[in-house]
Amino acid sequence: MTLFQSALSRARSVLESFIEGFSGTIVCDGYSAYDKLEGVNFANCWAHVRRYWLKADSKNGRIGVKYCDDLYRLERQFKRLSPSKRRKKRQKYSKPIVEEFLHWVETSPFYGKNALAKATEYTLNRANGLKLFLNDGRIEMDNNPAENAIRPNVIGRKNWLFSVSEAGAKANAICLSIAETAKSNGVDFYEYIKKLFTDLPNLGVQQNPEILDQYMPWSKMIQAECSK
Repeated sequence: MTLFQSALSRARSVLESFIEGFSGTIVCDGYSAYDKLEGVNFANCWAHVRRYWLKADSKNGRIGVKYCDDLYRLERQFKRLSPSKRRKKRQKYSKPIVEEFLHWVETSPFYGKNALAKATEYTLNRANGLKLFLNDGRIEMDNNPAENAIRPNVIGRKNWLFSVSEAGAKANAICLSIAETAKSNGVDFYEYIKKLFTDLPNLGVQQNPEILDQYMPWSKMIQAECSK
């Protein structure tokens, strides 16, 4: 499921209300306001780490980038494995690289306010979260899937009507949630939305909301009638 929520701020309270009742792992960019929520582990994003070392345009910066690239090269090899097999591969091949990289960063004299020092600080402050993907094959090593999912909204909102209002933004979030969830389940969005508009007005959903279960993109009926 791809679920969007619109809010006027990035305050901690927004995330707390959004994940109420959830426990598990969240992959995020390391935003400090989202740290230390009860029952939640934050797996931090290696793409953000790589970006910081790339900005440190120097010999040491390139060394940091190479560590990240080595991890991504392995991830491409592990991509189609089951979570359990991917975890085993990460433990065997990725873990030594992560440990070597963090040891190199921790023992290197990168001080000051330059780009290299910022890359060092960013990495070490998120070291625990950067290691979480090694222990769970379900976890991606970056939050690129979330950023890619939201990109159409970021680009489109400059042209869409009503995006300037809070209500319009929330409406966009609902529409995008439906569209992206359909896509991630292999459902043809045009056929899907056509079926929703054709069927739902006649089914008394207000009185029997459980009917909606049959119309979720992963339901057998929708998969049979609306798959690409």
